[in-house]
Amino acid sequence: MGLPQADFQYLNMKKLIFATHNAHKVEEIRAVIGDQFEIIGLSEAGIESGIPEPHDTLEANASEKSWFIYRLTGQDCFSDDTGLEVDVLGGEPGVNSARYAGDDRSPDKNIEKLLAKMEGHTNRKARFKAVISLILNGHEFLFEGVCRGRLIHAPKGGGGFGYDPIFVPEIETRTFAEMSLEEKNRFNHRRRAVDKLVTFLQKHGNKTEN
Repeated sequence: MGLPQADFQYLNMKKLIFATHNAHKVEEIRAVIGDQFEIIGLSEAGIESGIPEPHDTLEANASEKSWFIYRLTGQDCFSDDTGLEVDVLGGEPGVNSARYAGDDRSPDKNIEKLLAKMEGHTNRKARFKAVISLILNGHEFLFEGVCRGRLIHAPKGGGGFGYDPIFVPEIETRTFAEMSLEEKNRFNHRRRAVDKLVTFLQKHGNKTEN
């Protein structure tokens, strides 16, 4: 679905609200986008409330979050929903990646539960998937990025966040947690989705200048 050229006046502001309280995610997005757009997280936008994630797909949750912030602020915004999908577990933890360990959830507890469920399995294939929902003047656009790899048997590395210490992307021997942010962005599923987002914005921005 396309937008009339006049609807891209927002590019003059170059500001988008990123619907997350996760400072690591904001840092990663800024590293990809650079100074092309001003990206502000929810805390910087003065929004402290949580955002509902009631759905069973990444796409639906991303859409829910971005529409929630758009209706709350009336400002252009985007959100992402990201999940780790493990082949042998039928796609778990998926949309429950951040809360996999239940009430006791934390990055360490989530990893502990996942590794326990992987015991005895030789198939370690997994993928990170990110879906971005962009809302501009009441119109929604979706972008997807995937990074395929495998899970190791014990955490390695002190960087990154979430499941980064146990995930090794294809053609690599190191986990995400052992890489610098620049190195991780070569493979990062969120980076791939953001690249599509930026390409989209640049394409339509150029049209307004003709």
